[in-house]
Amino acid sequence: MGRDFLLPGLVVAALAGAVAWPGLPAGAQSAAPAPPDPPSKPEMTESCPGLVASRQPAPAAAGFRRAALEADQVRITYVGHSTFLIESPKLVRIATDYNDWVRPPLLPDIVTMNHAHSTHYTDRPAAGIKFVLRGWRDDGQPANHDISFQDVRVRNVPTNIRNWSGGTERYGNSIFVFEIANLCIAHLGHLHHTLTQQQLDDIGRVDVVMAPVDGNMTLDLDGMVEVLQAIKAQVIIPMHSFSAYTLDRFLARMRQDYRIDTNETPSLVVSKATLPAAPTVVVLPGR
Repeated sequence: MGRDFLLPGLVVAALAGAVAWPGLPAGAQSAAPAPPDPPSKPEMTESCPGLVASRQPAPAAAGFRRAALEADQVRITYVGHSTFLIESPKLVRIATDYNDWVRPPLLPDIVTMNHAHSTHYTDRPAAGIKFVLRGWRDDGQPANHDISFQDVRVRNVPTNIRNWSGGTERYGNSIFVFEIANLCIAHLGHLHHTLTQQQLDDIGRVDVVMAPVDGNMTLDLDGMVEVLQAIKAQVIIPMHSFSAYTLDRFLARMRQDYRIDTNETPSLVVSKATLPAAPTVVVLPGR
């Protein structure tokens, strides 16, 4: 398994203001083994548990005039690679797979990290971050996070990853689930295997999912499609694609069953009321 350093010239996408939901109109390595599970087709049976009640939004910090969000809205901005900035109605800021290579220009309140490569974690998080959530533990036991802060709840579901010798690092990755404004948003991290029924149940129903689509460093294309079909999110946001070729390969496969929408800016505002009627892949600018 080679390092997945950022491609030369990768530039952090500029943050955009709030935008309305737009009109709706790609030889992989073997996967790390998942825990055994009965051979039945995964089927979600439980809604996303424990949603935090939404509250009125707080003013944006001085110096960054971010458009205010309604009480039922979440803003998702693609910073690059596997890093997103997620903002709640109270403007709690979350950065996913926070690392030393790609960081949002706004200081996050909460950061999540995964262990596969240095582009997915850092040992030097910026001062002032309130919660640093590592998706693994150094003793090999599964990470266990479940925190609530203002109008946000963050929890994780551990998964395995391949290690540098081609074996398995148990619990080296976490799928983080963000419960905000009556939405469940999942970030798959550096996922290396399909999910068991227990993992799917622990995740719960998901409205929006960020999925790595390189088809090589993470899960192969067939496996990723299987995971996304099992999760059944209404919105899928590709990440970790590295190139237009791998992104286009993923989109060509997904186009068989999903609508495809390309956003003009890296920011998207979503709410329960404005989720698309049909499952949709939304491409945000960046790699």
